[in-house]
Amino acid sequence: MGNLLYAIAVILVIVWAVGFLGYNAGGIIHILLVIAIIAVILRVIQGNKPL
Repeated sequence: MGNLLYAIAVILVIVWAVGFLGYNAGGIIHILLVIAIIAVILRVIQGNKPL
């Protein structure tokens, strides 16, 4: 479950970066970024390395 959560976080960060640099998708991209950051923080809190 932890690996899946981290994979989703990485995908969301990539999607946010593409959206931020190439497209104007409004607040949805930033919500995705916040979700990805929360997922990484949860992984760190659980004691797992983020990378």
